[in-house]
Amino acid sequence: MSAGTSQDADNPISIDLIEWADVIFAMEPVHRKRLNERFGQALRNKKIVVLGIPDEYAFMDPRLVELLERKVEKHLLSR
Repeated sequence: MSAGTSQDADNPISIDLIEWADVIFAMEPVHRKRLNERFGQALRNKKIVVLGIPDEYAFMDPRLVELLERKVEKHLLSR
């Protein structure tokens, strides 16, 4: 599931999504900061991984998909 930290995101992050998630991935540290500012208490038992991917790609950009596949896979396999 994908969600954005900006209020104008196509699918903005919500408390329901946070509760649903086993792991939360953020593209950049600023996204983690926004999550903590808005949902700090709800995140206390959640694993948040910052991927270090600049938020400069268009939706489904093949380069972004490749980066996500490479960086996310190891976190999912370690569960």
